[in-house]
Amino acid sequence: MRDAGGLCGACWGRMTLISPPVCHRLGTPFAIPPFPGEGPPVSAEALADPPAFDRARAAVLFGAVSRDLVHRLKYGDRLDLAAPMARLMAQAAPDLIREADVIVPVPLHLLRLWRRRFNQSALLARSLAAASGKPVHLEALQRMRPTPSQVALSRAERRANVSGAFRVPAMAAPAVAGRRVLLVDDVLTTGATLDACARMLRRSGARGVDALTFARVVEDW
Repeated sequence: MRDAGGLCGACWGRMTLISPPVCHRLGTPFAIPPFPGEGPPVSAEALADPPAFDRARAAVLFGAVSRDLVHRLKYGDRLDLAAPMARLMAQAAPDLIREADVIVPVPLHLLRLWRRRFNQSALLARSLAAASGKPVHLEALQRMRPTPSQVALSRAERRANVSGAFRVPAMAAPAVAGRRVLLVDDVLTTGATLDACARMLRRSGARGVDALTFARVVEDW
């Protein structure tokens, strides 16, 4: 038996859901529960290199099954997977969705969008918006140049690769100014793309920026 998402229950069950405790800023799960403190737990990585976004959350760890789902959605035209993936994302971050004023997907460059015919992040954002009733703005961000794939790049190379790659068009600025924006993408690896997008949203007056992805890469987990 397969469910509406095209996977059997056993396959969905083979994914590792990310659950507390996680870093309040980066959403990275703690292998060892942190000592109780006065505020929410923050990882050493977030303290050493604070991101431009306020909080990041992800539904599942990036592994064999979640990788397959993302690849089916992006490269296999399995657009039907967006809704069940978004449901897991919503379960992982109800507070981020509740507090958001507008949902914004990480954009593709027009050339890549033309080749793929759709933006997987926009599909996830639309599904989240439909389920939550929150508005979604698909053109609040633009990717100004066709950045090379980030797959084989180091953390520093990823950051340089997306530096200056995004902008908020003047006509979209009123949609983000003074609002809390929820950025949506499929996978968080180092956070470089989300960080670059968040910086541009803040420059356009966003009151706050959170990030929500389906999967998250965690080293040595």
